[in-house]
Amino acid sequence: MLPARIPKPRKRSSRWRSPSHCTFVRSHECCVPNCDGRPIEVAHIRKGSGAGMGQKPDDWNTISLCRDCHATQHRLGEDSFAKLTGIDMQALAAEFAKASPKAMEIKREKESR
Repeated sequence: MLPARIPKPRKRSSRWRSPSHCTFVRSHECCVPNCDGRPIEVAHIRKGSGAGMGQKPDDWNTISLCRDCHATQHRLGEDSFAKLTGIDMQALAAEFAKASPKAMEIKREKESR
């Protein structure tokens, strides 16, 4: 007979989530220059976010991309997509975070980490 099983500690998501910030990001045009595609989606930026493999970054690491550009970002990878489009995704995500209605909450959360 097997001994009693050792319970694993519950994994708690430490990812900052904000539907209102995502709605704010989604309310903007596609970040790719000269793209007027629709619908707009929230694209999470993984590079520099500290999120591991299989983990989604915090919602403050997001930019607005149309569905086609978002699919291209995933297909090519962030570095290749940034080179192709000429956009600095991390800088754009920081701009969205500063202009967000949740900017103070984002700032406090970043400082607490």
